[in-house]
This record gives sequence, structure tokens and C-alpha cells, in this order.
Amino acid sequence: MKLIAPSILSAEGGRLAEEISAVEKADADWIHIDVMDGHFVPNITIGPAIISSLRKSSKLPFDVHLMIENPENYIEAFAAAGADIITIHVEAAHNLHRTIELIKKCGKKAGVSLNPATPLTQVEEILPNIYLLLIMTVNPGFGGQQFIEKSLGKICKTRKMIDALANKPLLEVDGGVNLRNIKSISSAGADVFVTGATVFSSSDYAKTIAEMKVAMSNI
Repeated sequence: MKLIAPSILSAEGGRLAEEISAVEKADADWIHIDVMDGHFVPNITIGPAIISSLRKSSKLPFDVHLMIENPENYIEAFAAAGADIITIHVEAAHNLHRTIELIKKCGKKAGVSLNPATPLTQVEEILPNIYLLLIMTVNPGFGGQQFIEKSLGKICKTRKMIDALANKPLLEVDGGVNLRNIKSISSAGADVFVTGATVFSSSDYAKTIAEMKVAMSNI
């Protein structure tokens, strides 16, 4: 299963509902929503109230990526707002296992994310308990950054770790994914591709998403 998840961080801020509807019609698989608090990362984006409003704009899964401190304090709010998948950072969670269980208790799918410099050993014990592992291939906080090439090796290692498990979480990649590198990222083992600027800066969302799907499938 290979999925495209456009990140609305790169969408036109005043037209988020319309932008989400447009990428859904363009055959996107998920909607990726980056939540930033200005503390864990140097930027501030949206909160549960906006997500609740946007939920009316699409039937696609909302892939909510919490780049915030103390994520355990906000899980219930984001679950109630309409998130389908809630991903927390291993670097930000005080008790990773407990927070994952809270996400599941709220009826949502649990994900864990790693920053580029964070080793895979930080999630080795928790991998069998999660729905998704998100590998950041840029330092989080801003859209439009360049893919860190050394991340391909990390993605390959992650794929091997996942394939050794009975319960295999999806492997998601976020950061600098574009038409030039999506084939290599797919070959390295990614399942879900978060892409922002490549889609939202294009003149034809459907054409761009279709081209990405062809590229990621030709491995």
C-alpha cells in the first residue's frame, strides 16, 4: 500500500477547506495536518477548533502530526476534533507508551515520529504497538525544506525493522518529498508520502498527484 498525504502546511491559509476538497478530488489518500506550538518547533500553526471546522470539508483520513510539547495533554481534544491518526514525537512525549494507549483509548490510530537526528533505538520497543511510524526527513517546523539525503539509509533500516515484526506499522516519510526523489524514497521502503509544496504549488493537483503515484509505484 502506497499513499499520498498532502500537507496543508503548504496550502493557501485562507482557503484551507477549498484546498482540502481540491486534493481529495485530485485522488489524495490522506490529509496531513501539522500542528505546531512554537515551543517544540519554531512555528505556530492550527489547533483543534480549526481541525474540527475542516473536518466538514473531507471524508479522507485526517493524519494529524503533533509537533508540540506535552502532547499527552491534548490528545482528547484532537481526537474530538476529528483526527483519525494522531502522531506524537518521541522527543516530546514524557511517557510514550501511556500516550499511545491514550490515543487508542480515544478510538484513534496511534503514530510516533522521529526527528532526523533521533536514532531508531528510541522506538524499537514501541513499534509493535503503533499504527504508523513517521520518519522526518527535514528538521520540523517549516514547509518547503530540502530532503536530507542521508535519511534514505534510515528509511531502509526502518523498513527492515518493521518487516521483522508480526504487526507491521505503516512507514511514513515527511520532509522534502517531491517528484525527483519519491521513487528513491519508495524504493527505500516508505508506505506513506507526505508532500506539501510539490502539490500545493503546482497548477494541477490531480496531474501532480498522479505523477507521484506512478513514480512511487515504479520501483
